[in-house]
Formats: sequence, structure tokens, C-alpha cells
Amino acid sequence: MTPAVAAILGLGVVTLVLLLGAFYATTRQDRKQREPERPGDIPLHPAEVAQPPQPSTGHVGIDYPDPRTIKVGDTIDCQGVRTRVLGAMYLSWQGNHWTEYLLDDGTRRYQWLSIEAREGLNPGDPSHLEVLLWTPVPAQGMIPAKTTLSVEGVEFFPVDRGTAAFRGEGVTSMPERGLLDFADYRAADGRLLSFERLQGQPWSSSYAQPLPPGSIRIEKKG
Repeated sequence: MTPAVAAILGLGVVTLVLLLGAFYATTRQDRKQREPERPGDIPLHPAEVAQPPQPSTGHVGIDYPDPRTIKVGDTIDCQGVRTRVLGAMYLSWQGNHWTEYLLDDGTRRYQWLSIEAREGLNPGDPSHLEVLLWTPVPAQGMIPAKTTLSVEGVEFFPVDRGTAAFRGEGVTSMPERGLLDFADYRAADGRLLSFERLQGQPWSSSYAQPLPPGSIRIEKKG
């Protein structure tokens, strides 16, 4: 092979290599542009970034009625059920004060609504209203023990126990004044169980779950 032919062949090989390299680069660039980008690679405007849901806030007496203003004879809406307040019991125990209202929804299904202002669980936490709707359940001769109770397969742990002084108003099926023994229990899921009795009388029991703020609407004053 002459030097001239070798030179021509060498140039041809170099040209072919360059052409193949350019074609490969172009093809790779084109494929890269057509590939859908991963969501994580797309920069988001701050306004487009999903924000975590904020807890609802409100102020009792401003954003929703203050249940402490309920009076005997009022008609209230409690979780969508219109009930009439037949009576009230005002109780006190070791400096704590709370009110229990007897509700009638017109079907002879009576429930008690208890309202108590409680301090925060930790130092510095704000006080809050604890609003509970109680539904009577058969006690079946059960006596509240000072240890854990198992009711319908649910474990309840003792919370408070004592004797409260009370004053009644309206229809309560209780004396106007007296002493009431009570024993309160709480389950891990937040459900409450309470036993109450007039001294010397059998125990009665009720379940309750805390009501969210604003779930009570006072429709009419008595």
C-alpha cells in the first residue's frame, strides 16, 4: 500500500469516527430531552408546595357559643340533635367545679352533658373546656374497683375518685342538694367510663367521648 493510499484511508477512518461520535451525541441529547423528568427534579414555586393542614383554631364565646352559658329550659343542638335542657347539677370536689345538664331529645332517651374548665396537662399549657356527652349503660351490679376495669373487652384505668357536693336545678331525678360518690376511668382510646351514686344508693354507669369545640349550638333561651 502506497503512502498516499494509506493517508486517504486514515483520513476516511477519522472522518467516520467523528461522524459516529456526533450522531451518538445527538441521539443521546435527543433522548434526554424526551425523557419525562422525575417529579423530584422539577423545582416548585414556594406557592405550589403543599402545606400541611393547619389545626383549626377558635375561641369559645367568639367563634362558637360558650356551653357554660346553657340554662335550664334552653333548647340546644348537640352534634346535630335538638335537645331540651331539663335540669342541671352543679358539683364541686376538692376545688374543682363542673356542671352536668340533663338532656331530652323527645324520645325519652336521656343523656347528661358535663362541662368543666380544666388546666393544661403540662405547666404553661392553657386551660381548656372539657365537654362530655354521657350515655347511660347498664351497671349490672358492677362495683367500681380501685384498679383496672374490663368492660365489654375494653380496659379502663382509674382517673379520679371521690365524693362531690352538688346542687340541683330543674328536673334531675336527684335531691335538691346532696353528696354524690363517683369513680372515673379512661381507656387508651380516650373513651371514658364513670360510676356515680347517691350515698347509700346503687351505682349507675355511663360512657362518654369528648365533644369537639363548636359541636354545641344554643338555639333558644328558656
